[in-house]
Amino acid sequence: MRTLLLTTLSILFCSALFGQMEPVKWTFDAQKVNEKEYDIVFTAKIDDGWAVYSQYLESDQGPVPTSIEFDAQTGLQLIGKASENGNKKEAFDSIFGMNLTKFSDRARITQRVKVDPNAKSVKGFLTFMTCDDKSCLPPTDVDFDIVLASD
Repeated sequence: MRTLLLTTLSILFCSALFGQMEPVKWTFDAQKVNEKEYDIVFTAKIDDGWAVYSQYLESDQGPVPTSIEFDAQTGLQLIGKASENGNKKEAFDSIFGMNLTKFSDRARITQRVKVDPNAKSVKGFLTFMTCDDKSCLPPTDVDFDIVLASD
């Protein structure tokens, strides 16, 4: 009985620790370009030893690339491809057996959008995967609701 109790408590403790692990924290912002266009900025602060993968990978046979999905909104149009910058590294990854682009410490993704003049916010979700040199966490969705400046 005591062994069962200790085993159960150990499993719960380990699950609680894993559930609280958040090596990547995202912030969101909108920068007004003109009356109809905004740069939507997604910034990741990445803990030491962890990496987030680019949106642009050579194939879908490796890690889950970062992706951004905007809610269907009347009048929302993407302008071009999203740009990426930050602490970027491009190299062959022996775990996935392919060339990968990944970010450590900080990543910033910027997507220019054209919005309806009456739009108050831009909503959607970002999906990303993060790995360290020993393991990967499952892909995670992060919802965003970014208020658009009216001035």
